[in-house]
Amino acid sequence: MPDLDSSVLILALLASLVTVAVSMTAAALRAAQLGVVAVVDVAWGAGFVAVALVSGVIGLLVSDALTTWRTVLLMVLVAVWGGRLAWHVRSRAVGEHQGKEDPRYAEMLGGSLAEVGMGTAVRRVFLVQGFAQWFVSLPVVIGAVVAATWWPVVVLGVVVWAVGLYFEAVGDRQLREYKARPREERPPVMDEGLWGLTRHPNYFGDACVWWGLWLAGGLASGWLLGLVTVLCPVAMTFFLRNVTGAKLLEKKMSQRDGWDEYAARVPMFAPRPLGRP
Repeated sequence: MPDLDSSVLILALLASLVTVAVSMTAAALRAAQLGVVAVVDVAWGAGFVAVALVSGVIGLLVSDALTTWRTVLLMVLVAVWGGRLAWHVRSRAVGEHQGKEDPRYAEMLGGSLAEVGMGTAVRRVFLVQGFAQWFVSLPVVIGAVVAATWWPVVVLGVVVWAVGLYFEAVGDRQLREYKARPREERPPVMDEGLWGLTRHPNYFGDACVWWGLWLAGGLASGWLLGLVTVLCPVAMTFFLRNVTGAKLLEKKMSQRDGWDEYAARVPMFAPRPLGRP
């Protein structure tokens, strides 16, 4: 890698780290004001957009025309995904969940924000998610400032990203429509549409989005950078499935009537093939 590219890459990595720090600090201040740690979910999507924009601007200032095309592409992909996610989470925060703590964060903290204090919330939530956000975003940061080596891999990444966005956006919409129905007119467990293929289409879609961004940003930059950054989508998938996402949510969902039958029929994460019983 040329010296100029190395210095630009280091600059982009540092700038992205500062961007994440500012985003999470703002989220922590807002959480302290509202008394709800779940504010961090809005900063999660919006923070990725900010990182993509900052690293993209750096890339646009130093890149040639061919590299610029991929830089803009990555900025658009992250902006569409992160902007939709931030808007969706904020819509819930000012709607059905207004003023309420997310049960996932209450379990992480061991109580409400008022009970455990802001220091605990910063250590267990904001610092952890801030580092995770910076780490997961590395393929995007690298792709924004390094020339693409394999363009077919960029195309494949966009396809995987699109599949992920479909599962996430449509799954969220179907769940919103399910919750809007009168309680007596809906099944106790949502098992319609994409929710009949996987118990967590939104989390599965989220993972696909970041595998797509790794393909388009990390692996397409060369096998070495692809190998260095492959842990980024691996970490995102692991946390979505086993830590802060699906598994933690299912502790609450498993108490509903009909859950055991639903869980036996529908896989937890990766969707079953269409038509397969």
